[in-house]
Amino acid sequence: MTWRRAFGLRTRLVVALVVTSAATLLVAALILLGPLQSRLRKDSAANLQNAALAMRPEFQRAITHALHGPRSERDISLLDGASAAARSLRTRTDARVVVSDSIPREIYDTDTDEPFPELAILRGLRLGRTIRSTRGGQASVVVQLFPGSDKHQYVLYASKRFTDVARVVHQVRNAFIVAAFIGLGVALILGLALAATLTRRLARLRSSALRITAEGPDAPVPRDESADEVGDLARSLARMQLGLRRQEEARRAFVSTASHELRTPLTSLSGTLELLAEDLAEGRLDVAEAQRLVSGAQSELRRLGNLATELLDLSRLDADVPLRTEPVELSELCRAVLAEFELQAGERDIELDVVPPPGPCWGAGDPGAVARIVRILVDNALKFAPPGEAIRVTPAYHGDHATVEVADTGPGVPPPERERIFERFQRGAASREGGFGLGLAIGRELAERQGGALELLDSARGARFLLSLPIELPAGSAAEPEPAARAHAAAGRTPGAGR
Repeated sequence: MTWRRAFGLRTRLVVALVVTSAATLLVAALILLGPLQSRLRKDSAANLQNAALAMRPEFQRAITHALHGPRSERDISLLDGASAAARSLRTRTDARVVVSDSIPREIYDTDTDEPFPELAILRGLRLGRTIRSTRGGQASVVVQLFPGSDKHQYVLYASKRFTDVARVVHQVRNAFIVAAFIGLGVALILGLALAATLTRRLARLRSSALRITAEGPDAPVPRDESADEVGDLARSLARMQLGLRRQEEARRAFVSTASHELRTPLTSLSGTLELLAEDLAEGRLDVAEAQRLVSGAQSELRRLGNLATELLDLSRLDADVPLRTEPVELSELCRAVLAEFELQAGERDIELDVVPPPGPCWGAGDPGAVARIVRILVDNALKFAPPGEAIRVTPAYHGDHATVEVADTGPGVPPPERERIFERFQRGAASREGGFGLGLAIGRELAERQGGALELLDSARGARFLLSLPIELPAGSAAEPEPAARAHAAAGRTPGAGR
């Protein structure tokens, strides 16, 4: 921790950039400068050989001319011709040039103070070919002036020290070192500038985060329009803050709704119990009135029970309580759930109808969770279905999913509310009854936790909710899922319910 504090992000970025640049320069030096001297020596020796071979015709003409001249002037003519060609070669290559015959005997030497290269010349005469060697800090070439001739045995010897190679290598190394220091300096400056810009932007994001911590989601939203990772981080932080604002608004709405929804049945229950207590104390109990009061109290208790169930489901989802996965026969489950609502539906003159599929309809999920989702959908439909109408529940196969569709003929949901009704603590504008606005949010989360989905389908009238679950047949079953028990209506998707 102390090391991390001492070397902050800025320092580490600069150090990383400089170290990377230094490592790159070191590798380049090893690759380029290491073999440079060897390559230059080879090139120098090759150039010397090429120059000697290029001058060979000139030496041949000078020697041939001397040999065909008067015998008394042959040595002088040979010396003059050889010396002229040798000086020309020396001028071109800055090398020592020696012309010898087969004895070997020196005919002309541009550097008489140097020892006569007898061994090199003898080796060239013995092998009868051009020999090039690099030894002792110099390059030497032995060239047969009349190759393949038994009559004329003359040899050209040229040698050159690698002083120019050493000088070039020294200059290149010095230039590379200077360039390396300049490159490291530029890398340091760029690293400091980049690190300063980056840390400044991160500091602004840190200040924004601390301000959000201190002031809450209503603090100013951080802004960074750069199209890089820090800009993405700033935009993610802004989205998070907007999400926190929505959650805070939902929490406030929940607290307000909860206080109202809990206060209303509790106040009603308290008043009912007080009236009953007074009638009992005074001995004037009216049975019909008492039954009416008890019926109202039971309704309020059911309302409190629903609210408690929703809050319990919500806490289980937030706690990530694991769900079972097993084959669930959706037709039987839907009939069992609808049986729970028969009394409530009868009071509202609403028909509950399960459309049977051609055969068993098996889906994979937790039976309790699936029943809870269907219960939420049916209860939601009962709130909006008009009297005298029917709520239809249809289990079926659609593709590789088992589905349960719950449809009513209520007012439907306006387009702006189609997704909002699946958010926590949100209720549709057409909602006429109380509640926390948690039912559909809980239903969708339960469906997704089981690998399925809960969506609102398009409908020309009312609302159509579709629960989808993976298909899973019971163990040992040889039955294959039927194709879709019925096709979806071809009318397309329109706003539906989901209040």
